[in-house]
Amino acid sequence: MKKMAKKTIMLVCSAGMSTSLLVTKMQKAAEEKGIETDIFAVSASDADNHLETKDVDVLLLGPQVRFMKAQFEQKLASKGIPLDIINMQDYGMMNGEKVLEQAEKLMH
Repeated sequence: MKKMAKKTIMLVCSAGMSTSLLVTKMQKAAEEKGIETDIFAVSASDADNHLETKDVDVLLLGPQVRFMKAQFEQKLASKGIPLDIINMQDYGMMNGEKVLEQAEKLMH
């Protein structure tokens, strides 16, 4: 089985703060599964800069910025980057493993 390339997962939330805990938990879950990832959280206003400069494999929106989904879909269409809103319950419970699974499904 060949090793999967490192996956870059970008989380977008309103300020980038609450999501940083989720990032830590997702990284831990990825390590346990032996998946190489670059997971980071940015504020909605910073997202564009990161999309310009980083090779993002999947973008997840925090529930508090779900209203921006259409806007991001337009930006990502040409790049072919999958996008989804983080499950509210998983987000509320900071369930890194579940959110990581959500990201993995989107990349397949």
